[in-house]
This record gives sequence, C-alpha cells and structure tokens, in this order.
Amino acid sequence: MTHLKLLGKAILGIGSTIALYLAIVAIWASLSVSYLLPVFTAGSDLSLLTREQKNILLKIEDPTFYEHGGLDISQGQGLTTITSSLARNIFLLGDQLPGIKGGFQSFYRGVFKCCKKVDFGRDVMALVLHHNLSKDQQLKLFVSSIYMGGNKGAQLRGMPAAANSYFGKPLSNLSHAEFISLVAMLKSPNYFHPLQGAEQLKIRVHRIEKILAGVCKPRGWFDTSYEHCAGNA
Repeated sequence: MTHLKLLGKAILGIGSTIALYLAIVAIWASLSVSYLLPVFTAGSDLSLLTREQKNILLKIEDPTFYEHGGLDISQGQGLTTITSSLARNIFLLGDQLPGIKGGFQSFYRGVFKCCKKVDFGRDVMALVLHHNLSKDQQLKLFVSSIYMGGNKGAQLRGMPAAANSYFGKPLSNLSHAEFISLVAMLKSPNYFHPLQGAEQLKIRVHRIEKILAGVCKPRGWFDTSYEHCAGNA
C-alpha cells in the first residue's frame, strides 16, 4: 500500500511539473508572438500555390488543416501538423529574442533538440500560433519557410526556393510530378533528395501517388511512410 501511495505521489508530481512547464510555455509564447511574427514574415516569399498544389500538399501533410485548432491525431498525420511545424520555425528556429524571453527561448530550443519526437511545448506553441494567424496565413508561411534540403552549397528554405533550385522554374509552374516530388521531400529533405537521394525519393513519390489516387490509405496516426503502398515504382 505504501508503495502505491509513493507511486501515486510520484505520478502526481510529474504531472504537476509537466502542467507547470506547459503553462509557462503558453505564457512565454503568447508574450513573444507579437515580436517574432513581424520579423519572421518580413523575409518570407508568400508565393501562392495553385489549387491543385494546395490540395496535394494538404492531403499528404495535413488533411484536416482547415478543421483543427493547431493539433490533430488523424490517420497518417504523424506527430506534427502544418501549424506545429510552423510554430517550431517561428518560435524556436527564428530570430533570437532579447532579454528574459530570449533566455526561455534558448531553454526551449534545448528541450526541442533533446525531445523533438514528443515535444508538448511545441504543441502549446502551435495552439498560440493558431490564435494569432489565419489558416491561409499559416499555409503561406509554411510553404515559404519550410526546410527543403541543400543544393549547390545553399540551404533552401521554402518550396519556392526549392522549385527554382531543383527544377529551374517558379513553384506555380511545376508539373504535377515535380510538385509531388517536393511534397515527398518534406518528411526528410536530405534523405529524400532529388539528387543525392533520387532512388528513395522515387519510391516515396510512388507511394504518395497511390495515397492521392485513393488506392491505399495511411494505417494509423503514425503512418507517414506508407510502406504498405509499395509496389512497382
């Protein structure tokens, strides 16, 4: 009985610590977002996707994007949404904040680096971001800032930059197949690379095409690899 009481106290203590941590994250993010957003958006190329490109991107990356409040546990969603990925880029990978806010930012960067697989702090940041940006603004910023691997000595940020670097044309001018290649890269840009990882990129593109065609569907929340969609590529 004593052991059960000790275990209960330990669980309660851990739960209280996590709750306090998340509450502090929420306060920090709410106080920091008004500084970070203008700085982050100032250098962004807010290129518009075509309707077809938008449908493809959302189908693979975030099927319920326009329905959820920043977080989602739909089949095939994985651990991140477009909103939480954008929140990571803005709050953790963006400009360094001054003063005490910057100290908290450095701490949260360390937490994310250590525990990026399951980071509830980033999820709280996503909820804060959701209340400060419209869905269309979130999508535009995601498209313009997401990491797209390295090419010719440059680290590429944003799908417009990737389209120009890998295919030599504007994002809106990409063919259906070329755009799917960019979407396929998002899972791991340097692994599914058009040049250094052409073979694995080809396999992933083939699986994504099957998802888009409705031939197969993700098997559960964490299924973002679609291995059951394998076949002749």
